Amino acid sequence: MPTKKKTDAESQQNNIQRLPAEQLFQKEIDALIAAEKDPIPTGWKMSPKSVLTYITGGKAGRTVITPKYIGHKRLVEIAIATLVTDRALLLIGEPGTAKSWLSEHLTAAINGDSTKVIQGTAGTTEEQIRYSWNYAMLISQGPSPEAMLKTPIYTAMETGTIARVEEISRCASEVQDALISILSEKRISVPELGLEVPAQKGFSVIATANTRDKGVNEMSAALKRRFNIVVLPAPADLPSEMDIVKTRVAQLSENLDLNARLPEEEVVEKVCTIFRELRLGATLDGKQKLKPTSGVLSTAEAISLLAGSMALAGSFGNGTITDYDLAAGLQGAVVKDEEKDSLAWKEYLENIARKRGAKWSGLYQACKELNR
Repeated sequence: MPTKKKTDAESQQNNIQRLPAEQLFQKEIDALIAAEKDPIPTGWKMSPKSVLTYITGGKAGRTVITPKYIGHKRLVEIAIATLVTDRALLLIGEPGTAKSWLSEHLTAAINGDSTKVIQGTAGTTEEQIRYSWNYAMLISQGPSPEAMLKTPIYTAMETGTIARVEEISRCASEVQDALISILSEKRISVPELGLEVPAQKGFSVIATANTRDKGVNEMSAALKRRFNIVVLPAPADLPSEMDIVKTRVAQLSENLDLNARLPEEEVVEKVCTIFRELRLGATLDGKQKLKPTSGVLSTAEAISLLAGSMALAGSFGNGTITDYDLAAGLQGAVVKDEEKDSLAWKEYLENIARKRGAKWSGLYQACKELNR
């Protein structure tokens, strides 16, 4: 019977479209906890050094820990050290620089729970930061603890854990301001119940902000002062970006029924080269300037493009990504604004891709056919 229960649990997990990081990498987290030798901060599951190993890769006993973030190790150390203090952490960067990914894995390693999340949008309200009410119970019974709906931040304060706020700069200024007193006083007032809820040791907030959204609802200086800010850069060079893309595509394919082989090195190189050149507005050797596109063409988009190409190859091909599969994904990723991006893409194909010889000729022809 115990074996059957385990099988049922595994089967249930396999049916979930996206598992949280702490479930997806549970074996690695358990191995790090079991091998722990360093002091563990209050409320944490493992030491800062073990969190760093979980994020950047290494070994825990005989278990290989896969790297979750490929980039500047020192930035990860700063982020982890911030969370040891009473300061909140703000991760800033261009779209696709793994801000949300790093935020999720930090909370997975530190608390074993990455699900206390507030997704910032133009429709996010102050009640979603503090607390709200079950209005049917509120009307019938009046204010009571049972009628209260606790937010992820409220729950994190009660339990001494970390809450995540995604895309904070997309929230209205009054919503952002609701965080100021929470991060300063480390408590939430509930006047309806005459309560003051203090934060337990270990409480913190990790927020992410997109530099492309700077003009949406720019954070006030008062709120910024409550955070330690870590800027996550785009991958420094082509090999680094290719490493990130290959790692994430491999991880994604394990959870999706793509029925296709992982993209070959040459395929990944073509996609990353195109994205970097259009992003930079110049060829990688710096010899020719290019018209940039309106979209960001981030590393995250390259990962999605290749996963989509695998789905095309697995569903309608022989399981190997072809130039035709790749061209379909590129067209959708690059041409976001039909008027501006279409011209920039056509010029790139004619002036750059066409002149790169036999290695690129198949992709050039497939993209040109789609452009007709």
